[in-house]
Amino acid sequence: QVQLVEFGGGSVQAAGSLRLSCQASGYTERPNCMGWIRQTPGKEREVVAAIYIGGGGTFYTNSVRGRFTISEVATKNTVTMYLQLDSLKPEDTAMYYCAAAPYVPVDRTLQASAYTFWGQGTQVTVSS
Repeated sequence: QVQLVEFGGGSVQAAGSLRLSCQASGYTERPNCMGWIRQTPGKEREVVAAIYIGGGGTFYTNSVRGRFTISEVATKNTVTMYLQLDSLKPEDTAMYYCAAAPYVPVDRTLQASAYTFWGQGTQVTVSS
């Protein structure tokens, strides 16, 4: 079991920036991979960014590459994952979820179904 708690989010004008953070705790084995997944009503869930914990790579969906930056800081008992959102666009408006999994193969890092544990979500709203 992994507890995930997100922080950040809010409302911003287009071209602005936000920073999301997610703290993972309560696990007996540290997650291998964590990601940020967004969803808007009527659309499928989209993994916007993912990261292997402790090194090993970062992954971005095409629509956010160059604008969003994922990072993480791991201790023995917790992992804090960040998502820096720059040059925000109205189409980035969504509920953003932190997600984690014990193991995600590299060809599934951008698939929402690969993630086992989810946070409660935080809303990001970008106005034009």
